Amino acid sequence: MTSSRRRSVALLGVVVVGVLVVVALLSAALSRPSAEAASPLVGRQAPDFRLEGLNGPPVSLSSLRGQVVVLNFWASWCAECRVEQPALDATWKRFGDSGVVVVGVDFQDQSEDAQQFLAELGISYPVVRDADSRTALAYGLRGVPETFVIDPAGQVVDRVIGPVDADGLATRIRTAQERGAR
Repeated sequence: MTSSRRRSVALLGVVVVGVLVVVALLSAALSRPSAEAASPLVGRQAPDFRLEGLNGPPVSLSSLRGQVVVLNFWASWCAECRVEQPALDATWKRFGDSGVVVVGVDFQDQSEDAQQFLAELGISYPVVRDADSRTALAYGLRGVPETFVIDPAGQVVDRVIGPVDADGLATRIRTAQERGAR
C-alpha cells in the first residue's frame, strides 16, 4: 500500500470516528426526556402576572405568595392537556386545603373552546387566560402542556414539559413545601 493510500485510509478512519462521536453525543442529548429539560427559571423568582379568570375572578401570582403554586399551561386543542387534567384536578382536591394552589393558564386558544373544555372535564381549580401570550413568553414556554411548581417564596422549584401525573406532582409539591418551611 502506498503512503498516500495509507494517509487516505487513516483520514477516513479519523472522519468515521469523529462522526461516531458526534452521533453518540447527539443521541445522548436527544434521548434525555423532555420532561427533564432544564429551565433558566428554576431557582429564580417566578415572573408575576395578573390574568383574567375563565372560571372565576382574575388571578395574580403575587396574591398567591405564601402558598405552593402549580402553574399549568394548556390549550383545548392539545391532546396531552386533556390526558393530564384528571391528575391536575386530583392534585387540587388533594392539596387545596394544605396551602397549594393549582392554576391553569389557557394558552393560544379560543375563549369558547376553552370554556367548553373546562365544562366537559369538570375542572374545579382556578383557570386564567393568557390572551396575549405575555405570561407564556415570560416563562419561556416551549409548548403545551407545561407545568411550573413555585414555592411559597415565589421561586420556581421545577418545570415539567409534557403531561404531568398525580404522583409526580405530589413529589414536586412536597419538595416545594419543604423549601418553604426553611
